[in-house]
Amino acid sequence: MKLPFPTHLARKAAIAAALLATAGCADMQSSYFDTVDPTLVTVTTQNRALRSLPAPTGRINIAVYDYPDLTGQYKERDNVQSLSRAVTQGGSAMLIKALQDAGERRWFSVLDRSGLQDLVRERQIVTEMRRQYRGEENVDPSALKPLLHAGILLQGGIVGYDTNVQTGGAGARYLGIGADGQWVLDTVTVSLRAVSTDTGEVLATVMAQKSIASSSIRGSVFRYIMLDELLEIEAGTTTNEPKQIAVQQAIEKAVYSLVIEGAELGIWKFANPAAGAKLIAEYRNEKYSGAIPATAQSVLPPMTAGAAYITQTHPRARPAARRTTVRQLPPEPKESAPPAPPAAGDEEVLG
Repeated sequence: MKLPFPTHLARKAAIAAALLATAGCADMQSSYFDTVDPTLVTVTTQNRALRSLPAPTGRINIAVYDYPDLTGQYKERDNVQSLSRAVTQGGSAMLIKALQDAGERRWFSVLDRSGLQDLVRERQIVTEMRRQYRGEENVDPSALKPLLHAGILLQGGIVGYDTNVQTGGAGARYLGIGADGQWVLDTVTVSLRAVSTDTGEVLATVMAQKSIASSSIRGSVFRYIMLDELLEIEAGTTTNEPKQIAVQQAIEKAVYSLVIEGAELGIWKFANPAAGAKLIAEYRNEKYSGAIPATAQSVLPPMTAGAAYITQTHPRARPAARRTTVRQLPPEPKESAPPAPPAAGDEEVLG
């Protein structure tokens, strides 16, 4: 014979469950507010690989004008029109950071052209101030040096963002007690190409993609304790990978690939040829998934030779001031005063 569950015990169990749920929420809230302090961005595995690239034979001047979002997609929201973009609009800042991280700043001297108008305006202010207050028609090169120029432009952008590429989940429930989990994968794709400033030829092009994972786990209890008393408990957590971190890692992978592919094409060279050859072999194996076709056994270099290394502009030496010789003329002779008239004698009368 099944004995009925005591009413007072059921009420105590419900109160205890409610208190535990409240305490759990308080702990979650406390732990959340304990982690809102600003922190440095974590060095990821891809960023560490980019930093560990062997050094080149010489640093290369690279110009970056923009790295836009070319997907044109907006965030998806249910029954609401959103004006927020699906991916970050700060691609150029991420690209500049990745270029500086390559080989711990040994690979590229990055020329930021995204704020070129501001830079030119500031240089005009310096020129005008020196003209007004120092009378310089031609500014002294020691006060305002020539701008560096790059032999290679980096172009490209975020070219793809695909949502719900893969979805899945699993769950179980028995007598009102159960749990389930779900996951979703999105994909972001970036493109990066090096263009010769001298000829406009596209020297090399690479593409990289990164999956963005989102997952959720949830558990719940839904059960009648008594005929008119219901126990309901829910708990869960959701984890969304930050999209800007995924875009940053995809850009870092593109820069890493461009460095190796540029070395393979002879655009630039590793200072240690043996280390460079090892990285090129690993890159080709990853690129073709271990099955390198016969047509890819040898690659043709670009038509533009020496595109990475160009001569910089140096100011002309200012002409030395001409020395003027002043001819000293002999002093003019002084005119002598006229002689005084002789004094009058006793017998002479003046008048």
